[in-house]
This record gives sequence, C-alpha cells and structure tokens, in this order.
Amino acid sequence: MYDFVILTEQRYINPKKTDWYIDQVLLEDNLLIRALENKGVKVLKKDWRDTSFNWNNTKYAIFRTTWDYFNKYNEFISWINETKNKTNFINSTDVILWNIDKHYLQDLKNNGINIASSIFIEKGDDITLEKLFKMTRWDEAVIKPTVSGAALNTYRINENNFSNHELLFKKLVKKESFIFQEFLQNIISEGEISLIMIAGEYTHAVKKIAKKGDFRVQDDHGGKVEIYQANYNEIKFAKNCINQCPSLPAYARVDIVYDNKNQISLSELELIEPELWFRNNPSSAAKLSEELIARAF
Repeated sequence: MYDFVILTEQRYINPKKTDWYIDQVLLEDNLLIRALENKGVKVLKKDWRDTSFNWNNTKYAIFRTTWDYFNKYNEFISWINETKNKTNFINSTDVILWNIDKHYLQDLKNNGINIASSIFIEKGDDITLEKLFKMTRWDEAVIKPTVSGAALNTYRINENNFSNHELLFKKLVKKESFIFQEFLQNIISEGEISLIMIAGEYTHAVKKIAKKGDFRVQDDHGGKVEIYQANYNEIKFAKNCINQCPSLPAYARVDIVYDNKNQISLSELELIEPELWFRNNPSSAAKLSEELIARAF
C-alpha cells in the first residue's frame, strides 16, 4: 500500500534517453518525491495510463506531469471518473474537472476576476473570424482551444490577416470549443508572470518571456524563464483567484499578464499539472509535502 502516487505520463517513467527538458521534468518530480519520503511516507511514481496498477493500492494520487492528457482527453476524463472511486485525487476531482476547460475563466470573471476580454465559441458554431473582429473591433486577438496545453492550436491573428486562418478555424471549431481573446501587448514587452501558490499561500514566482518574433512564452516554444519576485498587488490578485476555486487547491499556479489598460489580468489558473519550478525554491516542495501529509493524516 502506498501513501502517495505521483501521477505522470509514460515518457517520464525511467526514460532511456533524456534532454534538458526531460531532465528538468524529472528533477521537479524527484524534488517532491524526496520531500515526501523525508516525511516518512511511502511514495511511487506512475503513469496515469498504467493499466497494470491497482489504484486501490494508494491512498492519494497527485497530478504532476500528466502532460499528455489534453491529447487523450476522453480517455483522461473516463479514467478520472473511474479512479476517483478507488483513491483520493490531489488536486481534488471537483477542482480538476472545473479547471480542465477554459470556460472556468468565465466563472472567475463573473466573480470579479479580471481576465482578457474573451468570447467563447462552442463546438459546431458557424461564426467566422471576420464576424468576431467586426463584433469586437479588436486590432489583434488570440484563438485557442478551451481544452489544451503547451499552446497547442493557439494562434495570434489580427484584423488584416485573419482571412488566412478562416478555413483552419472553421475546421477546428467543428471538433472542439475555442476561446477568442483580445491580444495583450504586454505579453510581448513584459512577459507572463507565474505565481506558485501552495495551500493558497504564495511561495515564489517566475517570469516567462517569449522569444523574439513569437508570443508563446512556454520554454518548449523557445521562451525563457527568469526568477521573479511578485509584488503585493500581484500576490493579492493571485490569492483572490484561489479563493474563487470550488475548493482550496493544495497547489496552484496563477499566470498573470498586465492587460491593455495596464491592469493585472488572469491568463490561466493552472490547477491540474502545472510546472511549479520547485528547482528555484526547493522549500516549496517541502511545503507542498507538508500540505499533502496534513490532508492525508
């Protein structure tokens, strides 16, 4: 019987070959595993799709590097609904299912959280990018799926080039829902700030900056990451976001960008499997281990 299983995907289970990216993924998982083991609990790392493992044999399963879930969405949801009856998820099932689709941003907006101006386009809608630009009168926008990660099928478009994406957009919307958001210029000039929150409290932050000529800040798209110290207003904003969750998440990453009015806005609230940059602040892994044990025992 295991106290905790750290959930990952197959490519991060004893890989024969690694690179800088995989090395940092393994480091992040190992920092949490060691922090838990130092507390005297029994820990195992498992691929969430491992059919040979009996999920009744762990008290808690913690989502960490399950970064293939959005490519296997239906399978992932089915697995959650089946496995939630065999173990306890952290973050909790209600938090995971709420956060997995970007429609949660609308919930947060309704509760007073500032987000980039957005329009949700549901699967099968026949609206065009031309109509969307006429409706909003925005100069630039970003389109992205409501269920995605790593900037998959995410495009920056403007009122002059949207026609180049019209056919692709029509094809994509037949398969899934999308969000159409006003492009925030600060993502280029100032980057995106990620605040790591453990049990609702701020521990550390990073700033992600896109490579020249791009707007995607993820390091797998060439972006760079800098250590950052969040200010009082940014931390207050992040805490307010956490307070609007269905229940208190054990861990969270609050991604913020200053909007076109230079106000703090929520880009993403990452509650499933966010990178938490434990390597920049190993004490945060220890703090999370303490929170996990407090919930478990």
